[in-house]
Amino acid sequence: PVRGHSNVQGDRTMGIFERPAPAFLDALDKEFGITSPRHHGYDVVRSIQALRDGEAKVFFAMGGNFVAATPDTAVTEAAMRRARLTVHVSTKLNRSHAVTGTRALILPTLGRTDKDVQAGGKQFVTVEDSMGMVHASRGNLTPASPHLLSEPAIVARLARAVLGADSRTEWEEFERDYATIRDRISRVVPGFEDFNTRIAHPGGFTLPHAPRDERRFPTATGRANFTAAPVEFPELPEGRLLLQTLRSHDQYNTTIYGLDDRYRGIKGGRRVVLVNPDDAAALGLTDGAYTDLVSEWKDGVERRAEGFRIVHYPTARGCAAAYYPETNVLVPLDSTADTSNTPASKSVVIRFEEPKAPGSTPGDD
Repeated sequence: PVRGHSNVQGDRTMGIFERPAPAFLDALDKEFGITSPRHHGYDVVRSIQALRDGEAKVFFAMGGNFVAATPDTAVTEAAMRRARLTVHVSTKLNRSHAVTGTRALILPTLGRTDKDVQAGGKQFVTVEDSMGMVHASRGNLTPASPHLLSEPAIVARLARAVLGADSRTEWEEFERDYATIRDRISRVVPGFEDFNTRIAHPGGFTLPHAPRDERRFPTATGRANFTAAPVEFPELPEGRLLLQTLRSHDQYNTTIYGLDDRYRGIKGGRRVVLVNPDDAAALGLTDGAYTDLVSEWKDGVERRAEGFRIVHYPTARGCAAAYYPETNVLVPLDSTADTSNTPASKSVVIRFEEPKAPGSTPGDD
């Protein structure tokens, strides 16, 4: 499966994880006759830190808009520029392509809506939805160029170029017919046995799920285990609010389709900050006025997002909200959740300052 819509968990099912399970690695080694690395890799935050600190030299992205999606924009961009090589496999241009290492490559690729015809005929990929259903995805549009390669073709050709004759893996066959990739998956990933036969069924197939299918729980007690997360109530300094970043209605991740947000009645712009009217009154924030947002964290670094229009909105008292990725610049890279190490983008302490250009009404990015 490839990333697409709800397929983030499909990536994880296929082993795309910085800390893959030993059982998965053992199965991979057995199938391909290799010895895969056992040391853990980097998650997103650690990847940026590694680039920043000179521990990592190469950045290779299979799709996405990494720079726009990640926190602490200034730190992230500086980290990317320290790389010796940055590579993006992409369907369209985005901000990340303009923030490069010493050398930079953009490898255009087919999208999932494009026809994918290889030497073995017309191909399809598979996706896993949020319900654990796996189904085929076939493109029907004529590609923008006959020279565009598919993602599997790019990976296979890179592997052949790097590994050469030393590799015993049939990379050419993987590119020629994706069914050969699915055959290998069927012998490595549990739940994908007889993959090619089952994916040919209309609607695909459902992955096994022991609690649902057998009322069986793979825990020490054999029962479902529930955990309770500790709840912290941050104490904000006087004159500060707790900012959460969020998406608008006309937005999918970093892709913005329009400047309106019918969820919240916002029209004609995204550089807005939603503030409870009572908080606004206490802080002297006039509806429609412009302000700069400045975040505060224990490192003492000033992070500023300029030219945001104040919108009175029934947020919770003490809280504010603004759109992502415009406010990623305010999120400290090292401010993360305890267990997942994901950026704490819903918990950013901010203060409001007069715009650097008083009276200006900047356009939206």
